[in-house]
Amino acid sequence: MRSVKDYSLLVLKGMGMGAADVVPGVSGGTIAFISGIYEELIDTISRVNFKTIGILFKQGIKPFWKAMNGNFLLAVLGGIAISILSLSKLISYLLENEPIGTWSFFFGLILASIPLVAKKVKNWSGSRYFAFAAGAIIAWLLTDLPPVTEPGATWYLFISGMIAICAMILPGISGSFILILLGSYFTVLTALNDRDITTILVFIAGAVTGLLVFSKFLKFMFSRFHDITVATLAGFLLGSLNKIWPWKNVLEWFVKHPGEANEQKIALVEENILPGTYTSLTGEPSQLTVAIIMAVVGIAIIFILEKVATKKA
Repeated sequence: MRSVKDYSLLVLKGMGMGAADVVPGVSGGTIAFISGIYEELIDTISRVNFKTIGILFKQGIKPFWKAMNGNFLLAVLGGIAISILSLSKLISYLLENEPIGTWSFFFGLILASIPLVAKKVKNWSGSRYFAFAAGAIIAWLLTDLPPVTEPGATWYLFISGMIAICAMILPGISGSFILILLGSYFTVLTALNDRDITTILVFIAGAVTGLLVFSKFLKFMFSRFHDITVATLAGFLLGSLNKIWPWKNVLEWFVKHPGEANEQKIALVEENILPGTYTSLTGEPSQLTVAIIMAVVGIAIIFILEKVATKKA
């Protein structure tokens, strides 16, 4: 049984997930894991099946809502929606105008989360260490892959939706970044801007399919191979630090609306560099002090949340 305060906290956690999903390179699944609702979220999503739908027709809305863990899902999804609608412009502004401080904050969040997630492994052994290393290497390699040439086939867009949504619910891997790697990011972006309903529906169909299938797989992994799964996810977090390093040199740009008043440049290919190198390449200050302060703030938030959660438990 949850109180009104508990549901208010769930809404806030959902808002954190929504804010993270707006940031390319940060996953909403990371925030879900950090805030302690990840396994319940996966379990709840996996409840969407014919058996649960049958409860709706045979027993009515109330038993169906209970079987779906509806209050939990409504609170989290509501928080995500509130965040995307209210914070997306703020985060986009910060990423554009204060990128080093913003990325440093997220870097601190994820860095502090790694040992806390690793603590959930009940028994560290050789297989767990291997899973952790494999997760870190896979995430690191994924963040270093160059984008592929953008295909426009409907089936490929469907598959892109399936893979991207899986990445979004995995801690440490950004769904929007995976779309860039697959070459479908700008197809989806253009479809949203142009209100291309057909393309949007194909992508959503793929995302829903991937979400339902992958959530059941994750639920199975948590129930049968809990420690190995958590160790792998902790590795994903470590590998994802490659993507959110604050100082980057952009090697390739994508220009939206070139020559128009609303022209926008989006970084496609980047390389991580040291603060001193950043200054020499760009001519701009490295803001090292600001970066350290924001990273410490991110780390402090995680440890405060952990202390509150431990005290409550």
